[in-house]
Amino acid sequence: MEIVILAVVIALVALGAVTGLVVSSRRKQLPPSPPSSTPTTTAPPAEPHVGEEAETPRDEPRRTIEEVGLPEAEAHAPVVAEPVPPLEVPEPTAGRLVRLRARLSRSQNSLGKGLLTLLSREHLDEETWEEIEDTLLTADVGVAPTQELVERLRERVKVLGTRSPEELRGLLREELLHLIGTEADRAVRTESPEDVPGVVLVVGVNGTGKTTTTGKLARVLVADGRSVVLGAADTFRAAAADQLQTWGERVGARTVRGPEGGDPASIAYDAVKEGIAEGADVVLIDTAGRLHTKAGLMDELGKVKRVVEKHGPLDEVLLVLDATTGQNGLVQARVFAEVVDITGIVLTKLDGTAKGGIVIAVQRDLGVPVKLVGLGEGADDLAPFEPEAFVDALIGD
Repeated sequence: MEIVILAVVIALVALGAVTGLVVSSRRKQLPPSPPSSTPTTTAPPAEPHVGEEAETPRDEPRRTIEEVGLPEAEAHAPVVAEPVPPLEVPEPTAGRLVRLRARLSRSQNSLGKGLLTLLSREHLDEETWEEIEDTLLTADVGVAPTQELVERLRERVKVLGTRSPEELRGLLREELLHLIGTEADRAVRTESPEDVPGVVLVVGVNGTGKTTTTGKLARVLVADGRSVVLGAADTFRAAAADQLQTWGERVGARTVRGPEGGDPASIAYDAVKEGIAEGADVVLIDTAGRLHTKAGLMDELGKVKRVVEKHGPLDEVLLVLDATTGQNGLVQARVFAEVVDITGIVLTKLDGTAKGGIVIAVQRDLGVPVKLVGLGEGADDLAPFEPEAFVDALIGD
């Protein structure tokens, strides 16, 4: 019996082994399964984020472009232009020097009152006449005009005899007016004989108030009803063009300017051209005031003059002098007089420590009249020179 059981077990084991071999051989003979028709996609790596966004992006519902509405147009507030400041109305020039008479008080004390005090002495001996002469020289009258005035005063006082204060004041007034001159044409020439604007060239050393004087002169002309174009031909001094443009904007005068360091003659030419195109009455040209070399200055100003005259004649050449420099300013004046034909003089800062006699000296030295005087820092403190008002301010009431 045991032998029968053992035989059955061996038979079952052998049958299992044979069945396993058959199944294994069939699997090796089967062909590989074909690839799936649906491709496998791989999501792109998420973009790196920083800070609180540094987390794994989550799947979110997305909308097509048709589903996304356009933002409504935002209502922008209307742009409000900044208010343009009103143009300034300059003071009328008629009688301006009379209104500014008090500005000459220092010159009055040093010249007019000093002379009246000396002339009022009971005995006018040689020592007194020497003091009178020293007073005139200290007031920057100049040597030749001083000698002339002393001689005339000597003669008239000797003939007059007894002298009252009123008689002395009248005598001194007459003699000062004789030296200053009342017959000269002191009007700034701004009318051209041709059908073009009048052209005024402003020259002078930097520091004398040249650019400021050009701006103030524009106000004088506007106050007299003239239209003005400014030419910023001083391209060598920083901010000179900006300064001149500011003056022009106050009274509605346009400024023609160029790049810093540009050709002054080219800017002067363009300024006159613009003045002609606009039908302006006057073109004022501010020039450079460098005095490095006499020859260089002559070349620059000479070129400006020649270029401007291509449009028409140059009507006025104003030399700006600082009255406080006294006799030293005459040296500069002579240099400019050799460069261009000076037709008029502007004395600035006559309200400060300047001596009133410089008016006499500069006219006598250059042979041209003083046409304008600056008596302060105000915009309307440039006044046409009036000899009678000037002398009355010097000698007092």
